[in-house]
Amino acid sequence: MSLQLPDMSKVGKVYLVGAGPGDAGLLTLRGAELIGRAEVLVYDALVHPDLLRLAPADSELIYGGKRSRDHAIPQGELNQLLIDKAKTGKTVVRLKGGDSYLFGRGGEEAEELFDAGVEFEVVPGISSFYAAPNYAGIPVTHRDHCSSFTVLTGHEDPTKEESGIDWKNLAENPGTKVVLMGVERIANITAQLIANGADPATPVGMVRWGTRGDQESIEGTLGTIADLVAEKKFRSPAVTVIGGVVGLRAKLNWFEKRPLFGKRVVVTRTRQQASQLSRQLQELGAEVLEIPTIRTEAPDDPQLVVDALLALNTYSWLVFTSPNGVDGFFDFFFKAFDDLRDLGGTRIAAVGPATAAKLRALRLKVDVMPERYVTADVAAAINKFENVENLNVLLPRAQVANPDLPEELERLGAIVDDVPVYKTVPETGDASGAAEKLTDSGADWITFTSSSTVENFHARFDLPDLLETYPDIKIASIGPETSKALRALEIEPSVEAAEHTIDGLVAALSVAAKG
Repeated sequence: MSLQLPDMSKVGKVYLVGAGPGDAGLLTLRGAELIGRAEVLVYDALVHPDLLRLAPADSELIYGGKRSRDHAIPQGELNQLLIDKAKTGKTVVRLKGGDSYLFGRGGEEAEELFDAGVEFEVVPGISSFYAAPNYAGIPVTHRDHCSSFTVLTGHEDPTKEESGIDWKNLAENPGTKVVLMGVERIANITAQLIANGADPATPVGMVRWGTRGDQESIEGTLGTIADLVAEKKFRSPAVTVIGGVVGLRAKLNWFEKRPLFGKRVVVTRTRQQASQLSRQLQELGAEVLEIPTIRTEAPDDPQLVVDALLALNTYSWLVFTSPNGVDGFFDFFFKAFDDLRDLGGTRIAAVGPATAAKLRALRLKVDVMPERYVTADVAAAINKFENVENLNVLLPRAQVANPDLPEELERLGAIVDDVPVYKTVPETGDASGAAEKLTDSGADWITFTSSSTVENFHARFDLPDLLETYPDIKIASIGPETSKALRALEIEPSVEAAEHTIDGLVAALSVAAKG
């Protein structure tokens, strides 16, 4: 056995990338590109977990901490880590919340890299100092209120003997003041400003977890805000805005008026499928916890698929009941055949628009798609298109699936081969910490998009027990089959989508939230 040594001829490089303020959608294109080819990704506590999924599956993820009381790796050691990883020839991405050079110690890290002879590049990020107020309806500048702004840190270097802030000049300056990392020192900050001549009635706004679904905002004045922080137990991380622009929130507070703002919604789909539902919920203002409880794998007996492919020309119908079924079937198909025309003249039925879209993406015509995605309607729609008596039907789907559809087709006289092209297995990882958040503090809604998500979620969390612990949690079901699995646990869904699609589920949630 030979020892694999690192390729010392390869020159490593460190990219200091600003991750933005919290909303994963505010990452720059350049930042996303670099994360996508990172061999080592060193990230901070304020980085949105969704961004970690952009990294290659085999990349090394290292948590760097960097909250005020949470330094997983001391700064000196972290600097050396970046140097060491780069010197082994690795592409290293240092992912920091906001912008690396704005109170992020990115300049210090860049200096260390330069001194060590390590090549680096800095990718700016959207800073929370203006993004968080924006999402709270506060423009940092406005022609009717101010023409300048000052950004300061609430955490100066503790080794300095005197403050580097000219409080008198700051208090007398009519521009907006923006304080980063100042929650714990807000009483001192406001006292200094008032003592140096600032009007105690000056409006103050504070935005916690700005741009995220769990954003929280409070308003007061220089004279009252410290007491409000204590009363409401307002915690970091937060941005503080001081000035007349805070009064514009009544008109400009666009983000916090979204229909699902303030609601925590759990998405239980597989990681590959979660993005569509999560994105729509996030656009409606929800804090989304992605807790995929299943993932797909090859079936236990692939030979069954191979046999079905060898007999493709004998089937009159291919019936796909899910996008996973399409993916699973064609993964096997293209390993056996080079040409899509080898499907022959078989007709195709699809259950649901998402399944149909997958097929159309392959330039395949969908002959039948029932209006309702329930067993009896699927079989009836195919039988209406043509009498299925004595016709061979291939049903490529999950290894464990509801038997109702093949039984209904057989009742109509069809000869059905129910062939597993994938299986679902439990997903137990929690890289994003979403599962821990759910068990620690609950949620407002849990969404289920299939019976298997119900069954696997229950296996992991004990759904009735979770609902007993957090009785305010509501359940949203995508359709009758999913609701059937919930009722087997003696749980009645709070809402069931009228249209059994992701869009229908989101619409049902939006209506329920308004009620």
